[in-house]
Amino acid sequence: MTTFDDRENAFENKYAHDAEMKFKAEARRNKLLGMWAAELLGKSGDDAAAYAMEVVKADFEEAGHEDVVRKVAGDLGDKSTPEAIRAKMDELLVVAKGQLMDEA
Repeated sequence: MTTFDDRENAFENKYAHDAEMKFKAEARRNKLLGMWAAELLGKSGDDAAAYAMEVVKADFEEAGHEDVVRKVAGDLGDKSTPEAIRAKMDELLVVAKGQLMDEA
């Protein structure tokens, strides 16, 4: 193998790793968002965990995170706004990334 091939493989591996970490961080963020929303809805224990999984699954409806915002906003009704949910998602993404780094 040439040096060029080695560099190409390294870049491909880094891209795959970064994409995997992004996916894991967003899934973790969505779970944390689901737990936050569940608390606002008065859910706890298994009900809260089940709701959090519904939020995670909602992210697979379409590209981007608006499907998650729409689900949580619809469920919360007047308890929160889409803007507040997006802000919470930004906050929780930082938390999720930190948790993933701690696990590594």
